[in-house]
Amino acid sequence: MASSAEWFREFRDARKMEALAADIRKMRPGRISIMEVCGGHTHVIMRYGLNQMLPADIRFVHGPGCPVCIIPKERIDQAIALARCDDVVLVTLADLMRVPGSSSSLIRERAEGRDIRMVYSPMDVLKIAGDAPEKQVVYFAIGFETTAPLTAALVHTVLQSGTENVLIHMNHVLVPPALDAVMGADDVAIQAFIAPGHVTAITGIGIYRGLCERHQVPVVVSGFEPVDMLQSVRMILEQMEAGRAEVAIQYTRAVQPEGNPKAQALVAEYFAVRDGFRWRGLGEIPASGLALKPDYAGLDAEVCFADRLQVAPVDDHRVCICGEILRGKQEPTDCPVFGRACTPGNPMGACMVSSEGACHAYLTYQQVR
Repeated sequence: MASSAEWFREFRDARKMEALAADIRKMRPGRISIMEVCGGHTHVIMRYGLNQMLPADIRFVHGPGCPVCIIPKERIDQAIALARCDDVVLVTLADLMRVPGSSSSLIRERAEGRDIRMVYSPMDVLKIAGDAPEKQVVYFAIGFETTAPLTAALVHTVLQSGTENVLIHMNHVLVPPALDAVMGADDVAIQAFIAPGHVTAITGIGIYRGLCERHQVPVVVSGFEPVDMLQSVRMILEQMEAGRAEVAIQYTRAVQPEGNPKAQALVAEYFAVRDGFRWRGLGEIPASGLALKPDYAGLDAEVCFADRLQVAPVDDHRVCICGEILRGKQEPTDCPVFGRACTPGNPMGACMVSSEGACHAYLTYQQVR
């Protein structure tokens, strides 16, 4: 069995990367825009300079696949409102802490004494709840289909254990409706998608078939190494040369066509699709989020704290173009405050905060295209 170092070398091998890039250059596809949906893919592209290895006619467009970046300001404001309740411990993931709301952020609220905890696993919420039985522990759950099963597992354990002081604030969203929204724009110029491998490992490839059929675009499910990404581009171009628009799996070492049925069943047991969810940059998208089923409303923070949570939409700062970046309309370097007034230490928009954000990637690798 290969060691982890040998495994990484295989998928980061410069000779393999150059051979794949040479194959792609020979294919001469003409002008094509490929949206890499996941922010993790964006970082691979920028870190390894994949965009610079390929013909200028092949353009990578950054998509709405950063779960922190797409949370709108009013949802951050709701998290802040919960944290300001004396009887609440707010628990969330680290990346969300610096995302600006309309007038504050969770990191600022914690500095002012609010009880806000960062965790790496939703199951850590159980220990926090056990250590503070007099408090309501609210887990502010975010993420795509990848992390929804983890939140569902938390709900299951809370119910099975009889824990009475845990609530869930649901912000899980679904990838396919967002891609449909992107493709529904009047001036859309995207010819293919590189889909996230971790999402598809849970859902299976069926979630993308409607997208392929409606918009006649190839979708290739990719891994997260540079060789993976270049193989995915080649697979896209092969489909286009053959006049096909199908879902294909490059990431066969981790993704099965049917996905993970156990994870799917766990999500289906506790969650239902929302009528709509507002995305930063994309607006309200029908059937694009998950909510706790009505049977579990007693665990729903939005129900239990309905009188304290405002729901009116809040726009981004007028000079922030995160919304345009998430729709693939502009690039981070088009923003007038990129790397100046907006930095990871002092972010004006969510795309600069998250480790998966496009602005964060551009600034980290200092690449201008």
